[in-house]
Amino acid sequence: MKKRIYLDYGATTPCDPRVVTAMLPFFSKRFGNPSSIHSHGQEASEILDKAREKIAGYLGAQKSEIIFTSGGTESDNTAIKGVAYAYRKKGNHIITSSIEHPAVIKSCASLMDQGFKVTHVPVDKNGIVDVNEIEKAITTETILISVMHANNEVGTIQPIEDIGKIARKYNICFHTDAVQTFGHIPLEVNKLGVDLLSASAHKLYGPKGAGFLYVRKGTRIKPFMDGGGQEMGKRASTENVPGIVGLAKASEIAFGEIKEETERLRHLQQKMVQGISERLQDVGLNGPMGKRLPGNINLSVRYAEGESVVMHLDQEGISCSTGSACSSSEHEPSHVLKAMGVPDDLARSSVRFSLGRFTTEEDVNFVIDKLSEAVNKLRAISPCY
Repeated sequence: MKKRIYLDYGATTPCDPRVVTAMLPFFSKRFGNPSSIHSHGQEASEILDKAREKIAGYLGAQKSEIIFTSGGTESDNTAIKGVAYAYRKKGNHIITSSIEHPAVIKSCASLMDQGFKVTHVPVDKNGIVDVNEIEKAITTETILISVMHANNEVGTIQPIEDIGKIARKYNICFHTDAVQTFGHIPLEVNKLGVDLLSASAHKLYGPKGAGFLYVRKGTRIKPFMDGGGQEMGKRASTENVPGIVGLAKASEIAFGEIKEETERLRHLQQKMVQGISERLQDVGLNGPMGKRLPGNINLSVRYAEGESVVMHLDQEGISCSTGSACSSSEHEPSHVLKAMGVPDDLARSSVRFSLGRFTTEEDVNFVIDKLSEAVNKLRAISPCY
């Protein structure tokens, strides 16, 4: 059986075996509803309380500021729509960037249909938001700024601390989508200056269907789901106890190993970029090498369509992508690369490799070889080459 190499950790991660072990009892033996007042329910409630406290600790937050959700998309929707509805009497203007995840872009688009105004601030050629442009976009009607901590396609890390200072200066709520960074780089909400922060378990070797939203004390959000009073009245629906246990355990492992894992991934990242550049011409890295998520590699391979490269590599047992898993089925060039000024032909030739916890040097060497073979085959039949 052909060995499969997974290099799409930016899309999702496998559950760490240690996480699975921690979750298992909560599917059967410890199955109580946290809202029930009997012993089974009280036990579940205590488990949630411990998980909330643990996650808050990694952010330098209070446990009452952690709201459990079903993942990043729900957290982004809750933050953006929740603030918009809660502060509508104050203003109707939102500022975001041109390279956000679809969960943010489409939440903002939905609000525009309801009369809100949205400014999409541009990025430079490295995919980094211009902080000065954010300040220029502020009006007396601005109620929210939402800029992702790191981009899911090209891995660029944004100047969130500087944006946070601007938000404080003008007393504007500030949200960051940290789905790609929580558990991968150190985070402190007070240092970042954020009022809301989104994260998801399945991006850090936890289960799908679990995540959280940090909401700073004093920040108002209007829940957009009606139901029970779970999560301090901010998110109706019975909590996913096994998923939250998995989220907490995955966070514990990730933050406990963060320094060593970052160094290891940086090494593999540099090795792979260098190896590819030595074997292939006309291949460019999208985004900077420095201010970038460890393990993220986004390349434009001239004269070879990105989807064709991905399909060729898949036949060799290698899983990678052309961009965001939430939009990679679309045939339009990546909105992120277009915002960075990448021409359409190069945007369509982009391939994203995202390395992770179970990636080895042997995997990287194999991928370099197979990518070179695939690109040379595709270029041989390309009328443009």
